[in-house]
Amino acid sequence: MKRPLNILLTVLLLIGLGFGIYVSVRGQIQTRSVVTVRGVIGSEKEDFFRDPLVVAALLKRQIRVEYLKAGSREIAGRDLSGLDFAFPAGVPAADALRKRVKPQQVYDVFYTPVVVASFQPILKLLEANDLAKTVGSYGTLSMPALLKVMAAGTRWNALKGSAAYPSSRSLLVTTTDVRTSNSAAMYLALVSNLLNGGQVAQASDLSALMPQVSPLFLRQGYQEASSAGPFEDYQALGAGKTPLVNIYESQYLAAAREKLLPQGAVLLYPQPGIITKHVLIPLTPAGAKLGEVLTGDPELQRLAARAGYRTRDPSLFQAEVKAAGVSVPGTLLDTADLPSQEVMEAMISNIQGQYPK
Repeated sequence: MKRPLNILLTVLLLIGLGFGIYVSVRGQIQTRSVVTVRGVIGSEKEDFFRDPLVVAALLKRQIRVEYLKAGSREIAGRDLSGLDFAFPAGVPAADALRKRVKPQQVYDVFYTPVVVASFQPILKLLEANDLAKTVGSYGTLSMPALLKVMAAGTRWNALKGSAAYPSSRSLLVTTTDVRTSNSAAMYLALVSNLLNGGQVAQASDLSALMPQVSPLFLRQGYQEASSAGPFEDYQALGAGKTPLVNIYESQYLAAAREKLLPQGAVLLYPQPGIITKHVLIPLTPAGAKLGEVLTGDPELQRLAARAGYRTRDPSLFQAEVKAAGVSVPGTLLDTADLPSQEVMEAMISNIQGQYPK
């Protein structure tokens, strides 16, 4: 009896050893087949790329992403040597990159409106002055009326009912640094449109237009280089620091999902508004593979919606927003068009030339 038992144990041992070798070799093959894709991204997308669910979904497709962060306008002009992709926010930065690197294809991965994060007492104060309106759990900003008040240099404590926020600060929307960041550039595109009589700014308009536009940025004082900074101030420091902060809708929704919004937070949609596309520019075949996966894989598109981005499937976005306990407009009908890349650059350069040297 012992001899057959010993033979059986030996056979089982060999089977186990063989299976272990198979698993090990298979794992090594799979590891070798994973492609590391390196790129530079706008800082607003860092939370998406470091989400463990996104990392796992990409690994299923044999992709590992390593990235650097930079402001979107900075990305458009930086050295991209050794990188596989660039992923700024906004069509102007993407167009500038497209002209530089001439890719065969670019990838519109997702998009998000530019919005204003605020607080309920601020919304009520603005509403009392006919500058905003409450719509369910969010608000809308009357941008033409707001621009008139800001252009006049109005301070918060001069508004009707200012006891709710008796600050002597100028009423301005806090933005990032327009010289580096797309979210500020989108705000620039919007206000230039409105101050130009609702028409997309042309080069011939700038001499009359920029004296109205530039103070909206120059009077803010210090500005962060990328969109993460002012939103972090909004979360941590409240209305005393940032009563109105220009951000991406996706930032607010991602914070809502993680229960990281400050007390009394409210989202305001400018009327009219403006939308930012997030366009991936491949620099190598590996970068193109990443673009294909991000746009074509249903799981990654769902995870993008979970991160607060609007995707090609509106039902994905609305399902994730509902799960986060937030209500937002389903469709944004009143939106402004962007100036050309050349006009955008001219406006930004004009403002840049007025900063202290």
